[in-house]
Amino acid sequence: MATNIELNEALLTKAMKLGGMRTKKEAVNEALAEYVRHREQLKITEMFGKIEFDEAFDYKEQRKVR
Repeated sequence: MATNIELNEALLTKAMKLGGMRTKKEAVNEALAEYVRHREQLKITEMFGKIEFDEAFDYKEQRKVR
């Protein structure tokens, strides 16, 4: 999909250098993927303290079932 957007050239150049990307497209796609991963991780942290932990659960025994 072709999209025209105006990017901060200095920031894009720095990102390409840091990430070892050869093209602007690579840099933008990597940045978007990293942004999505980060946002998904933030959602996971919202669950902290909301899930009950069963101290009696034996995960090693559970692995044997397979």
